[in-house]
Amino acid sequence: MNYYQLLMPLVEEILPEIVNVRHTIHRNPELALQEYDTAALIRRTLDPTGLQLYEPFLKTDVVAMLEGMENGGNVTLRADMDALPLQEMNDLPYRSARDGVMHACGHDGHTAVLLGTALVLSRLKNTFKGSVRFVFQPGEEMVAAGRDLVAQGILRDPEPQAVFTLHALSDIPVGSIASRSGVIMAAADFFKIVIHGKGAHGSMPETSIDPVLTGARIVEALQAVASRNINPLDAVVVSVCRFSGGTNGNIIPDNVELEGTTRYLNEETGRWIPMHMERIIKGVCDSMGASYEFSYNTPYIPTINNPKMVAMGAEVTRELLGAGEWAEIEAPSLGGEDFSYYIKDYPGAMFRLGMGEEYPGLHNPYFDFNDKALRNGILFMSAIALKALSEGCFYSNGLNQQA
Repeated sequence: MNYYQLLMPLVEEILPEIVNVRHTIHRNPELALQEYDTAALIRRTLDPTGLQLYEPFLKTDVVAMLEGMENGGNVTLRADMDALPLQEMNDLPYRSARDGVMHACGHDGHTAVLLGTALVLSRLKNTFKGSVRFVFQPGEEMVAAGRDLVAQGILRDPEPQAVFTLHALSDIPVGSIASRSGVIMAAADFFKIVIHGKGAHGSMPETSIDPVLTGARIVEALQAVASRNINPLDAVVVSVCRFSGGTNGNIIPDNVELEGTTRYLNEETGRWIPMHMERIIKGVCDSMGASYEFSYNTPYIPTINNPKMVAMGAEVTRELLGAGEWAEIEAPSLGGEDFSYYIKDYPGAMFRLGMGEEYPGLHNPYFDFNDKALRNGILFMSAIALKALSEGCFYSNGLNQQA
């Protein structure tokens, strides 16, 4: 199949509309599980296509099904659509209209790409067998709502033969496609430590059980988890990102709070991390006469790409966009991603879409999804869906991490 000749005219036709949709979403960002306006816009855009639109599973998600000319396998395509609690610094005509909220991770672009893909494939439904499921997912940031959507059964009836997503990435050429086989993104866990001491005036520290000093020692000691408790060949990060306590510069407080995150690539390694952390926390607190509360959550598992699905993406990219548009990602990212749950039991892959080598990074107040990448993003997602359906890539559950 000549994907370029088949898809290019359709993509060029819808591109102006998709750019406008992307700008509208960027102007009206919504935080995790609050994406009501975004979901309504998606439904309005998809309504004329004749796709089957499901009732929400989590209130703000949009799941739509496109049936081809005959029965066949299913390919599922996913985009996230929530924004971040960050103040935008860009001076754009479509800059965020909501203080303290912005699309700094490219989810406005991801949603626009998937909408464009749905519009294109809906016009080609009489040319392929099988079905394409489009998942517009809320709450990727912090709450891992993808885990909940999968648990609600969105990947059943029919089960997918392949699952794909596309995520923006700076530092690679605009419009290029990149990925890697195996682990591409890390598990991301989150912890909170509350240290209970005894407050006192800053001039009489001997009468206190100082939770600030205790917390400082814990912050330093926790680095031993990665450097001394875990095999040095396993990538592990322990970061304390918030240290809060006290109300005045001359008063030692009763309590302080620490919050942070751990990252790792191997799930077996990850099971040991909270045990090592609590042993260290308890030891420091006991030595200082303090007590503690420790909570540890594991919302994001490692994202593990199926090698055959990555190879398919590379083939589609080279055939459709040119050999120079494909890039191999050498090492996994220690960022987390709840797309991991979509491909835990089904073959699939996450691909990255280039924003440009000198582009601001993700989660940056100056980030703005590069409109120049929309065309290639829609072309790629449309083509890989058609490729997977045409090749009948059927695998049994649980084989995603093999072969």
